[in-house]
Amino acid sequence: MALFVEVAKRRSFSQAALVLGMPVSSLSRRITVFETAIGLRLLDRTTRRLTLTSYGEAYFAQATRLVEEAQRAYDDIMAEAKGPSGLLKIAVPADRGVQEHLSTIISDFASGNEHVRLQLGVGHGPVDLMEDRHDLALTVETPRETSLIVRKVAELANGVFAAPSYLEDWGRPMSPQDLTDHNVLVAGQPTNWSFVRRGETASVAVSGQIGCNAPSLMRTFALAGHGLFAANLSAIRADVASGALEQVIPDWTLQPTPVYIVTTSRLLPAKVRSFIDFATRRLSLLSDAAEAPVREAAG
Repeated sequence: MALFVEVAKRRSFSQAALVLGMPVSSLSRRITVFETAIGLRLLDRTTRRLTLTSYGEAYFAQATRLVEEAQRAYDDIMAEAKGPSGLLKIAVPADRGVQEHLSTIISDFASGNEHVRLQLGVGHGPVDLMEDRHDLALTVETPRETSLIVRKVAELANGVFAAPSYLEDWGRPMSPQDLTDHNVLVAGQPTNWSFVRRGETASVAVSGQIGCNAPSLMRTFALAGHGLFAANLSAIRADVASGALEQVIPDWTLQPTPVYIVTTSRLLPAKVRSFIDFATRRLSLLSDAAEAPVREAAG
C-alpha cells in the first residue's frame, strides 16, 4: 500500500524509487504483483507517462489517508521516545524580511530539537512541494494549488524608504500622492501602491527609471540614491539605524506582506508538526501593531 501511494503521489516510478531507496525494477515488480493479487489495474503505464485508472484514483484516496495515519502514529511513538527526529526540508521565500525573522526561528528551533536536521531551500516563485520533496514551505504568495493546506501565520508591515542623498536631490514626499513626482524602484512599470493610515486609504501609481523584481537589488539601488523603494520594516532596521536609509511618509503603511505555511496534508510527521507549532507561535507575534514604525533619521 505504501509503495503504491508513493508512486501514485509522484506519478513516477523513478522518483518514487529514489525516495524509497529501492531499485525501479523492484518497485515496478512489487506494484505489478499487488495489482495481480487484487485483480485490478491501478496504474496505466506508457514510456512517457504514468496515470491512475479510475480504480487507482479511488484506492489512492483511501490508501493515502491510511498510510499517513500509520506514519503519524509511528512518528508519535518515536517522538515520545526521543523527541522529533529526521531531516526536515523547508522551502523559504527570497523575501529578506521573512528571512530575517526565519533565521532566528530556525536557529532557536534547532537548539531545542537536536535530533532534527534542517535543510532550507530558497526559491523565487511558487514552490512545488511534491517535485522538490520539501516537507513544508513558508511563502508570501498565496498558493494556486487548491489541494495544498495553507495556514496564514503572520503579516509583516511595509514602508517606503530612501537614501539621504536621494532625498536631498528630489525632496521628501509628505503624502502618498507626492510619490507620483518621484523616482520609485518597482518591479513593474507602473505599479499601484495602496496605503493605510488610521482607517484612511490611498492608492497611487508609482514608476521610476529602474525596474527590478529582486528585493536585495532594490535595496542596493536605493542605498546608492537611485530612488524610493518599499521594504519590510524589520528587514532594513539596521540601514535606518546607521542613517543609510530613511523612512518617508511614516504615518502611512503599505499593504502588509502575508506569510503562509504550506503543506500537502494535515496528517504530518512529528518533526513537521513541531516546527509548524514553534514557527506559528513566533510568527504570530509579528503584526503591524508589533512592528514599531521606523522613523526617519534625524537630519
